[in-house]
Amino acid sequence: MAARYLKSFTGFVLILAVWYGVRKAFDIPSYILPGPVEVFQALCETVRNGQLFESTVASLFRVTWGFYLAVAVAVPLGMVMGRLKIVRDMVNPVIQFLRPISPLAWIPMALMWFGIGDKPAIFLIFLSAFFPMVVFTLSGVAGIKATFLRVAENFGLTGRQLYMKVILPAALPEIIVGLRITLGTAWLVIVAAEMIAVKSGLGYLIIDARNSLRMDKVVAGMLVIGIIGLILDSIIRLLERLPWVEWNSRRR
Repeated sequence: MAARYLKSFTGFVLILAVWYGVRKAFDIPSYILPGPVEVFQALCETVRNGQLFESTVASLFRVTWGFYLAVAVAVPLGMVMGRLKIVRDMVNPVIQFLRPISPLAWIPMALMWFGIGDKPAIFLIFLSAFFPMVVFTLSGVAGIKATFLRVAENFGLTGRQLYMKVILPAALPEIIVGLRITLGTAWLVIVAAEMIAVKSGLGYLIIDARNSLRMDKVVAGMLVIGIIGLILDSIIRLLERLPWVEWNSRRR
């Protein structure tokens, strides 16, 4: 464990060294590529004036709501599609038709429907997470061995009990993989959405800094986005290590 963290730390140090070295070697001006020290100072500035905290809270609020709503709708739908062929045949073509459309392509419609504010951003997050989560859940349910389902039915499990006690636990490894991937996608989309649809959040912080030619602040915002994304990914990875998730993953 310690060795793995040491390797990760070494990788970040190498990136900083290359960043500093390239800037010095080619004498790149700050308005094109600010140095690590300037970015750190800009980061400290946003911490002191409270801008970083407010922007981070705003972005996390939108991601949390959009992601939660997407999972709450997509997982049950994917489970039903996995079990009922008639539902799968009706819904899956629609899902596959809409899934390749970038959530950002919906920005004009979102602004028309919801106006400026949190709602269009939450809607875009919902779209970015909903379709992949349906696909991952459907894949997880489809991969359950028929033997498990027959045994459960022989023990009298039907309807809600079958879904909650057999299907959901068995599909959980695939669902968690979907959570990890879609959460990363949602975090990407919220930054882009905030550059256009709202006037707060980390995306707005970056675009506002660019308009002021504060490239040090732009890079500082990018670093914060990367750090938060890394933390969110680590949280989902912890779920993959839960005993019952690992057990279900091995027995599939």
